[in-house]
This record gives sequence, C-alpha cells and structure tokens, in this order.
Amino acid sequence: MLVLVLQIIFVIVCLGLIAVVLLQSGRSTGLGAIAGGAQTLFGKKKGIDDRLSQFTTWLAVAFMILSVLLAFLS
Repeated sequence: MLVLVLQIIFVIVCLGLIAVVLLQSGRSTGLGAIAGGAQTLFGKKKGIDDRLSQFTTWLAVAFMILSVLLAFLS
C-alpha cells in the first residue's frame, strides 16, 4: 500500500517537473546579441522565472528522494 502511494506521488512529481521545466524561458530568448546585452545591462526579468527555478529545484529534490526510496522498497 505504501509503495502504491509513493508511486502515485512519484508520477505527480514527474509530471510537475516536466511541466515546470517546459514553462521556463530559455537562455537564448530575445533578439540575439541586442537582447543579451540589454539583459546584462538592465538585469534579467525577475519574478516568474525565479519562482519557476525555485519550484524546479524543489521538484528535482523530491524526484531524487522518491526515486531512491522506491528503489529500496521494491
């Protein structure tokens, strides 16, 4: 029963991790060198990118912990 619950949580974490990674903006978005230079001069857009990055970190940690835990239990 515990393994089944952990597997369901694992699938939810996997789908969440995929979605959050796909929602993040890429490093090369913008108008090439002009946008890159503007971002270094004026700073990168904060807010949603920082939040998504933090959420990705937490989901990745949960993914690793659940992977190891399920490997030991099976």
